[in-house]
Amino acid sequence: MPPFQVSTRPIDPNGAPMSREDLPPPDTKRWVIRRKATVVAGVRSGLISLEEACERYALSVDEFLSWQNQLDTHGMNGLRATGIKKYRPDS
Repeated sequence: MPPFQVSTRPIDPNGAPMSREDLPPPDTKRWVIRRKATVVAGVRSGLISLEEACERYALSVDEFLSWQNQLDTHGMNGLRATGIKKYRPDS
Protein backbone atom coordinates (compact mmCIF):
# COMPACT_ATOMS: atom_id res chain seq x y z
CA MET A 1 0.00 0.00 0.00
CA PRO A 2 1.43 3.42 -0.88
CA PRO A 3 2.36 5.58 2.14
CA PHE A 4 -0.32 8.16 1.38
CA GLN A 5 -3.18 5.64 1.30
CA VAL A 6 -5.16 5.16 4.51
CA SER A 7 -6.21 1.64 5.45
CA THR A 8 -9.95 1.14 5.85
CA ARG A 9 -9.59 -2.26 7.50
CA PRO A 10 -11.27 -2.54 10.89
CA ILE A 11 -8.79 -2.46 13.76
CA ASP A 12 -9.34 -4.09 17.17
CA PRO A 13 -8.60 -2.32 20.49
CA ASN A 14 -4.98 -3.53 20.35
CA GLY A 15 -4.43 -2.20 16.84
CA ALA A 16 -4.63 -5.57 15.05
CA PRO A 17 -6.76 -6.12 11.93
CA MET A 18 -10.26 -7.24 12.85
CA SER A 19 -12.99 -9.25 11.13
CA ARG A 20 -16.53 -10.29 12.10
CA GLU A 21 -15.06 -13.51 13.51
CA ASP A 22 -13.26 -11.39 16.12
CA LEU A 23 -16.53 -10.03 17.50
CA PRO A 24 -17.80 -11.66 20.71
CA PRO A 25 -20.31 -14.49 20.21
CA PRO A 26 -23.99 -13.45 20.15
CA ASP A 27 -24.72 -15.32 23.38
CA THR A 28 -22.12 -13.37 25.39
CA LYS A 29 -23.27 -12.81 28.97
CA ARG A 30 -20.00 -11.88 30.67
CA TRP A 31 -18.88 -8.48 29.40
CA VAL A 32 -15.20 -8.07 30.15
CA ILE A 33 -13.34 -4.92 29.10
CA ARG A 34 -11.90 -6.41 25.91
CA ARG A 35 -15.25 -7.65 24.63
CA LYS A 36 -16.89 -4.26 25.19
CA ALA A 37 -14.00 -2.50 23.45
CA THR A 38 -14.17 -4.95 20.54
CA VAL A 39 -17.87 -4.27 20.00
CA VAL A 40 -17.23 -0.50 20.10
CA ALA A 41 -14.38 -0.90 17.59
CA GLY A 42 -16.58 -3.06 15.36
CA VAL A 43 -19.35 -0.47 15.27
CA ARG A 44 -16.96 2.44 14.75
CA SER A 45 -15.25 0.72 11.84
CA GLY A 46 -18.51 -0.26 10.16
CA LEU A 47 -17.85 -3.95 10.67
CA ILE A 48 -21.23 -4.18 12.41
CA SER A 49 -23.96 -1.56 12.61
CA LEU A 50 -25.09 -0.08 15.91
CA GLU A 51 -28.53 -1.58 15.39
CA GLU A 52 -27.11 -5.03 14.64
CA ALA A 53 -24.76 -4.86 17.65
CA CYS A 54 -27.60 -3.90 19.98
CA GLU A 55 -29.79 -6.69 18.65
CA ARG A 56 -27.00 -9.28 18.57
CA TYR A 57 -25.90 -8.58 22.14
CA ALA A 58 -29.26 -7.52 23.65
CA LEU A 59 -27.89 -4.04 24.42
CA SER A 60 -29.77 -0.79 24.56
CA VAL A 61 -28.41 2.06 22.46
CA ASP A 62 -27.79 3.94 25.72
CA GLU A 63 -25.70 1.07 27.09
CA PHE A 64 -23.58 0.94 23.94
CA LEU A 65 -23.16 4.72 23.92
CA SER A 66 -22.12 4.53 27.57
CA TRP A 67 -19.38 2.02 26.66
CA GLN A 68 -18.25 4.25 23.82
CA ASN A 69 -18.20 7.35 26.03
CA GLN A 70 -16.34 5.60 28.86
CA LEU A 71 -13.79 4.26 26.39
CA ASP A 72 -13.27 7.73 24.87
CA THR A 73 -13.09 9.45 28.24
CA HIS A 74 -11.13 6.96 30.36
CA GLY A 75 -9.66 4.42 27.96
CA MET A 76 -10.02 0.69 28.48
CA ASN A 77 -10.18 1.08 32.27
CA GLY A 78 -13.37 3.11 31.87
CA LEU A 79 -15.08 -0.10 30.75
CA ARG A 80 -14.43 -1.89 34.04
CA ALA A 81 -17.52 -3.04 35.90
CA THR A 82 -15.66 -2.96 39.22
CA GLY A 83 -14.73 0.41 40.59
CA ILE A 84 -17.27 1.97 38.24
CA LYS A 85 -17.84 4.99 40.50
CA LYS A 86 -14.28 6.05 39.81
CA TYR A 87 -15.11 6.61 36.15
CA ARG A 88 -18.79 7.58 36.15
CA PRO A 89 -20.31 10.69 37.69
CA ASP A 90 -22.77 10.30 40.55
CA SER A 91 -26.41 10.30 39.50
